Amino acid sequence: MEEKLISKKKPFYKISEELAGFLKIYDRWIETPIYYDDLLRFSGSIVVYDKNEQDTLWVRVFYSDTERREIDFSLKKIYTQLHSDGNESGIPYLNIDAIDYCTFGNSKPFRIKVRNILNDNFTYYYIKKTDASRVYGLEFEHMLSPYNLNFLVNDNTLIEEHIAGIPGDTFIKNFLPQCTDPEKAQIAKEYVKFNERSMIRLLGDMRAYNYVVVPTHDFDQVVYKIRPIDFDQQSFEGRFSVYRPQFFKENGPIMDLVRSKLTQNSINQYKIEERSIVARRIISSGNRLTKLVRTMQKEILTLPENLERLKNEIYKFTKEKAFLESHSMGDVMKASFEYVRKHYEDVDTHSQF
Repeated sequence: MEEKLISKKKPFYKISEELAGFLKIYDRWIETPIYYDDLLRFSGSIVVYDKNEQDTLWVRVFYSDTERREIDFSLKKIYTQLHSDGNESGIPYLNIDAIDYCTFGNSKPFRIKVRNILNDNFTYYYIKKTDASRVYGLEFEHMLSPYNLNFLVNDNTLIEEHIAGIPGDTFIKNFLPQCTDPEKAQIAKEYVKFNERSMIRLLGDMRAYNYVVVPTHDFDQVVYKIRPIDFDQQSFEGRFSVYRPQFFKENGPIMDLVRSKLTQNSINQYKIEERSIVARRIISSGNRLTKLVRTMQKEILTLPENLERLKNEIYKFTKEKAFLESHSMGDVMKASFEYVRKHYEDVDTHSQF
């Protein structure tokens, strides 16, 4: 099914002056000592395999000795900008263990592994080519989800903090079968909420490898949460189904859990809960969300045919005329948020699993 859902490769959209102004106000804008394009000048690479000797679709890249010294220092500076407001006192204690490059997908990111040599703790961050729609996706996630996101951006480079968790496809294959029945029911509940949240804020392409499952130990149980990790498909596609994770076949095993572990009344109740939570976040976000949506309303972030199709499909789903009157994806987002604020206690029968 998903081959038909995703129409074509999404283009990259530039950061407008108004969006750049918004990002500067909220301390997202940064001048980096190295840019995405600089990292493309690697002189060689080797395939990165997982512990089972399977190709991870990442390659480890190498640079000449003279370039590597400069690159390493610049990447350490970026790490301090991301995590300590640019305080460079810790740079002598950092080591760049690996620079990996992924040729799979649209964003082709670099993954930087940074290790503290004093205690061997390590973390990752990502360097990507700047894309305005991805920036909107990150900001919407920051404001409307349960999670804060740490990212920095300029005209051509996007720095994203690593989001820890078990990749969805790995979890479904290796961990889900071992879960207890109560855990499976809890995962089904969380998935309904994740599906609803993705639909409301029009985050598309939540196939299993584009989100992570985060287990948290709570007294005598494990609680599972689901977080998106790829924001490339923020309000670009024209098919409404793209924004509803339930329709991707990779998510089939979790959808089977939803059907087997939850009644329709429970599903509806969880949707109401999530819409209520998102509605409260929309209200509490205040001027920040309002400024972002107003900026987005002036942007071109999709193809004309995608916009026309999406606004008509959502109108059929909601019967809300504001969608039909939309002239940009920003207008569609505004209509979606207004709809949730006004109608979050209603559960549309068309949204049943």
